[in-house]
Amino acid sequence: MPTASRPTVAPAHTHGQAPFTAVLLCNLGTPEAPTAAAVRPYLAEFLADPRVVEIPRVLWLPILYGLILPLRSAKSAAKYATIWMPEGSPLKVWTERQAKRLQGWLGEQGHRVRVAYAMRYGQPSIATQLDALADAGANRILVLTAYPQYSGTTVASVIDAVSQWTRTRRHVPELRFVNRYHDDRGYIQALAHGVQRHWREHGRPDHLVMSFHGVPERTLHLGDPYHCECRKTARLLAETVGLEPGGYTVSFQSRFGKAKWLEPATEPTLKALARDGKRRVDVLCPGFTSDCLETLEEIAIEGRQAFLAAGGQEFHYIPCLNDQTEWIHALGAIALNHLAGWPTQSGPDARELATQKERAVALGAAR
Repeated sequence: MPTASRPTVAPAHTHGQAPFTAVLLCNLGTPEAPTAAAVRPYLAEFLADPRVVEIPRVLWLPILYGLILPLRSAKSAAKYATIWMPEGSPLKVWTERQAKRLQGWLGEQGHRVRVAYAMRYGQPSIATQLDALADAGANRILVLTAYPQYSGTTVASVIDAVSQWTRTRRHVPELRFVNRYHDDRGYIQALAHGVQRHWREHGRPDHLVMSFHGVPERTLHLGDPYHCECRKTARLLAETVGLEPGGYTVSFQSRFGKAKWLEPATEPTLKALARDGKRRVDVLCPGFTSDCLETLEEIAIEGRQAFLAAGGQEFHYIPCLNDQTEWIHALGAIALNHLAGWPTQSGPDARELATQKERAVALGAAR
């Protein structure tokens, strides 16, 4: 079994094999099925990550395994069942489609880049996908996270997983990371396109809510830039679609535990807007690039119910970027910016590779 002190033995190298550059698109993760049995190991991996829950392990793990997992697994599974697609988990479906379309877009621009996707928690894992790419000959890998706003709970956790993988490899490829793109023009324009398209089809709301995933407030005071980057994304998007500061609200969802989290919270915000006489609200989740449980169930179902029950008349959920063409173009531009300097448009030709192999074999190489 691989350990930090003993790297695995790499597959036998084949001389003359063309190296290539790869992009690994990393998202959060998902259970394999909407069942308690499938949700439990996913939640265990997710909530046991010290980047996600910053409580001493000796205190947290007994609570997680003795209380949280037995109680939450079945409840979460029931929620997943309400949003499951015929092809599987929405987050996995959209992430896979993004990866395929991103590789196609890069190819159309003349770049010889292989794109794969991985999940920080669940399958396909980051380690498994990195192994597959490296074993196939990838000598340069760009790790592109699905998180527009940087947070230690998300982006840094992906970096942790990649770093842990490098400790199992004797021959480590060159690695680069995309940590954030919260203010990238293409990303903002893609968000704006989705909002404006929805408004053309359904009219404008009385108020727009931009709901981001929440994190404990203490992370802000400890130096995590996530809160500030969410605010900047919201401001830039509002300016792009022509909203004044009073026409939208930034909120934070998915609170967990008793600690104080970033505010205002999304559900109380929706209820307050209804009580204040807002007849229609539209809700967008700019921090999620793929629709998932947090957007389709927590916002589109639970958020809708909260707003209508408080007296609101009309609730619209604006879908995530998913595989919209505008987003794929923006994602491609982000990738190319970080791939700069790597030879993605050329490589050794067949004759040169054959010569390399002949020389290696002449020196005693088996293959």
